[in-house]
Amino acid sequence: MSGTLLLLSGVSFLRMRRSGTTVGADGITINWGIGHGRTHPWNQIQWIDIRETRTDSGTVHTARITPTSGWRRALPALSHSNLYPLPDFDTDVQRVINQWELNTDPATRIQPTKRPRDRITPQTLGVILGLVITAVIALVILAQN
Repeated sequence: MSGTLLLLSGVSFLRMRRSGTTVGADGITINWGIGHGRTHPWNQIQWIDIRETRTDSGTVHTARITPTSGWRRALPALSHSNLYPLPDFDTDVQRVINQWELNTDPATRIQPTKRPRDRITPQTLGVILGLVITAVIALVILAQN
């Protein structure tokens, strides 16, 4: 059991150390700690923004890209929070945005529409889910009587 825990801890540590975002002439390479990572070419990146998430320990800011596929991708190592502060977060994100603007045509930069996930906080989602579960349990109890 201890060996398994040690192995999992080691793998998690190595993944964390290898995770990162690399900005180059070809585009943005995202690596989550496994393999060589995935490069998103500049011409396939429609938008770059910062997602703000409120948690019990404060606000978390995470840089993310929106490729032409529409799936938003968080940029590892470009995240800032009270627990894990990144002093140069704003400067680093601005460097990425500057490189993106330098390598793309303004006509291809399309801000995506907000999705429900962007509008609803995790706390609100928890309250809604709690109410739905309570309603379902109440209906099951009433149906059995």
